[in-house]
Amino acid sequence: MEALSLSIPIIRVTNSNTNYISLGAATNYGSLSSLHHRSSSSSTRPFTLKKKTVVRVRAESEDFELKQVRDMAAAKKRWEALLRDEKIKVLTPKEAGYAVQLSNKPLLDVRPSNEHNKAWVKGSTWIPIFDVDNGLDVGTIPRKVTNFAMGGWWSGMPTLSFDNSFLPRVVEKFPKDAELIVACQKGLRSLAACELLYNAGYSNLFWVQGGFEAAEEEDLVVEGPVPLKFAGIGGISEFLGWTDQQRAAAAKEGWGYRLVFSARLIGLFLVADALFIGAQQIGHYLQEIRTH
Repeated sequence: MEALSLSIPIIRVTNSNTNYISLGAATNYGSLSSLHHRSSSSSTRPFTLKKKTVVRVRAESEDFELKQVRDMAAAKKRWEALLRDEKIKVLTPKEAGYAVQLSNKPLLDVRPSNEHNKAWVKGSTWIPIFDVDNGLDVGTIPRKVTNFAMGGWWSGMPTLSFDNSFLPRVVEKFPKDAELIVACQKGLRSLAACELLYNAGYSNLFWVQGGFEAAEEEDLVVEGPVPLKFAGIGGISEFLGWTDQQRAAAAKEGWGYRLVFSARLIGLFLVADALFIGAQQIGHYLQEIRTH
């Protein structure tokens, strides 16, 4: 996927762990209107293991990916216009921290539960615009499989679905003339949330550029079991320490931090080798049974 050409560093796609998250972003953030109806429309698809059905699902997946690209390109233009016209104002994480701590401005955290549960800003209000889809219906399973195959196994990014209660909950909590600071982990979901809120009548919106990952430790008062920068990582990449956030931490912490993940990598190779040898032994055993 091409990187968004917004003058916003965090939306730029790199060849690191961000690739997979950005694919998920395109899946979920490009067209909010289609997300309201996706669940019901996809549930009518036949879902069997027959060859024709597999081909049909693959074709539908390819068409859906093309639609995602078009939706994301359209969303990019809308977001650029909102920022250019200052209908949505931009704050750095440090500025957002000052506004929250010194002026008691409300901070709306729109991240999904898998990120929020790891770390959050003290005093913030959590209302996710997209949340983890735990459904197992025939319309959800193909999306989960696609998400896993497209990098979810590596990044730990779960399948997300639009939360229909997002806007009603925000309206119930905050008046439309409130000066509302909106943030997420990387800055993309919060930008989609700002657009939705602006269209609903909110006129004093402030978007945290780069999201929480761009914040330094002293910028925000954080609670939770892990550093705020680490709340968006997961999967095999986190286990092996191969994310940008962990590499940056390793550069500061030194060899002791790196040795932990080096040991994990060696352990992973040993487990894979043991499984391979075990599979060979089982194969030889089954072959002997057949010959006798």
